[in-house]
Amino acid sequence: MASKKGIATTAIILAAITGASFLMWIIPQDVETTFVVIDYENYLNGVKNIHEVLEESMDLEYQNLQSGKISPQEYIAITEVTSSQVTTQISEFVTSKPSEEWQSSYINYMEAMKSFNSYIMETKVLANMIESGSTEEEMNQILEKIESLKLESREFVKISDQSRPG
Repeated sequence: MASKKGIATTAIILAAITGASFLMWIIPQDVETTFVVIDYENYLNGVKNIHEVLEESMDLEYQNLQSGKISPQEYIAITEVTSSQVTTQISEFVTSKPSEEWQSSYINYMEAMKSFNSYIMETKVLANMIESGSTEEEMNQILEKIESLKLESREFVKISDQSRPG
């Protein structure tokens, strides 16, 4: 036979589950998530460090793709992982809501990350072209776009650095 204490504990647990379920039903689910940042400078420095590591890694793997040290499929897998990491960083920027004095720097760095992500996606296009045996002329157009996006990303980083407060 069940003890009174066991029955009471079970009743409390069931009530808590029912209450929590009811609250989940009543509380709106489309609440905007905010990534809270207190030290804007250190957060931006951290993101910049992550970006630099990802950029160096992509540059190395891109060179390996071009020299034939890795296959296009291996490179594509790397781009997907790296792009996912960059997208996460961009999402954090969007939800961080920096103070007014840091907004310009944050917006420009977010643009740098977006350009970098576009760069990654274009190198993925190039890998697909290499795999499918596209002509050199077709690949040259993509190569120009890749270089342009890389330079654009770096330019946004410079603008971000220049727009940091005092």
